[in-house]
Amino acid sequence: MPVENDQFDFNDRYGITPARGWVKYAAGFAIVGGAWLLWAGLHQANPALRYELISFSNEDPRNPEIRFLVQRADGTQEVQCTLVARDYEKNVVGQIDITITAGKTYLEPRYIVPTRADAVNVGISRCRTLP
Repeated sequence: MPVENDQFDFNDRYGITPARGWVKYAAGFAIVGGAWLLWAGLHQANPALRYELISFSNEDPRNPEIRFLVQRADGTQEVQCTLVARDYEKNVVGQIDITITAGKTYLEPRYIVPTRADAVNVGISRCRTLP
């Protein structure tokens, strides 16, 4: 006597099972990707040298003042920073390289960047440790 709830299925008749082989590849990719993401986040969270603009004063457009943060992991290394002043059309009108001697690991120096024309902003082009 046949059961009324049984429905005919070709997959059951011919022994075809659903393909789920992609699941192990997706899980492997997720594990490797998650590990790389964790490593990259932790590695970049604490760099050896960090610098950031705090403020600049443009009261005298020919001699703007900049205040910025320098934080280094090793206080025995010297750091050289390039400070750049730009005009309204984003042309570089002043640039100086300053050297921060070995000592403290956290500094907030202030510098005046002399310019050849009126500057509207001042920024940090880059900072690097000296050998």
